[in-house]
Amino acid sequence: MNRRTFLKSGLSAALSTPLLAAVRQEKFDAAAAVLAKATADGRLQAASLSVRHGSDVFSRPFGAARSSDAPFLLASITKTLTAAALMTLYDRDKFRLDDPVVKFIPEFSTAPRNRITLAQLLTHVSGLPDQLPENQALRKSHAGLPQFVEAAVRTPLLFEPGARYSYSSMGILLVSEVARRITGTDFPKFVDEAVFQPLEMKHAAMGLGRFKPEEIVLNQTEKAAPESGAGDPTAKEWDWNSPYWRALGAPWGTAHCSAPDLARFFAEFLHPTGRLMKPDTARLMVKNHNPEGFAPRGLGFQAGSRSGSPGCSEKTFGHSGSSGTLAWADPATDTVCVVLTTLPGAAASPHPLRVASDLVAKAVS
Repeated sequence: MNRRTFLKSGLSAALSTPLLAAVRQEKFDAAAAVLAKATADGRLQAASLSVRHGSDVFSRPFGAARSSDAPFLLASITKTLTAAALMTLYDRDKFRLDDPVVKFIPEFSTAPRNRITLAQLLTHVSGLPDQLPENQALRKSHAGLPQFVEAAVRTPLLFEPGARYSYSSMGILLVSEVARRITGTDFPKFVDEAVFQPLEMKHAAMGLGRFKPEEIVLNQTEKAAPESGAGDPTAKEWDWNSPYWRALGAPWGTAHCSAPDLARFFAEFLHPTGRLMKPDTARLMVKNHNPEGFAPRGLGFQAGSRSGSPGCSEKTFGHSGSSGTLAWADPATDTVCVVLTTLPGAAASPHPLRVASDLVAKAVS
């Protein structure tokens, strides 16, 4: 080996060391500092930040999250995973987006619900409510997913299908039921096979999966979402931290995942590789399908700049969760940002996760 080759080799080795990683991570240190301070002063019990910007990858845990692999309750970000699992069946020609739901759930047959399509479920224009009127009663009784499905099938619609936008967790529940009936497989197992395994998401599960309860980061339940008990001490048997809710596998809110694994999932839609679904299908999922005047929605994703942070482009897609979670990807800056915390989204303004997300967006603009 001549001297020039040796120096070139030495330089390459140096650039692959933690020194270069530290240089690359400097631009996200401000975001990390916000979460570090919030956990140090007790506002957050735990947090995790994972950012992908081009070829740069930054991940850091905070507080009770002892490693970046720590799984958090995603809450409504779960919906993106549910939609992705369903769309792998779209790739296999098992359904069309304009298929009526009644084609797969025959008991969903009374008018006007018999006109609701799968696309309308995925984009929150079906008329189904967010939560069932009997949501708390079902959770208090530790109902299983079949009981939620039965109630969702017969619950009154808020409006005629397609007439307006109204966020609907129950629409996503019925999406999962369609997938279950097509495959004959329990939905949590299907998500593992269709999404987590192909993307090597080893720290993700719909429900508890292979996790032990003590491996899951617990949430701060004070000021929790109303449907999750709102911090009421009498709701401890069915709130976010209860063994019942953690294990239910609710397709609208009980996925557990590490920040780096969730970033890997979002990156698959930023730069589709075909491991999860056809690239055209991935692109279909993150573009807006709703008409002008409605909230912009992809298939299971939020769409547009508001799904990210100030400075994000209109091509951004993402989702947030009421348990204190946020994830977005912006093709314009080639960035994925995931911030997972234990503090409910309504418990602070500004919430540390929003401040951290805003600083990531600023750093890459």
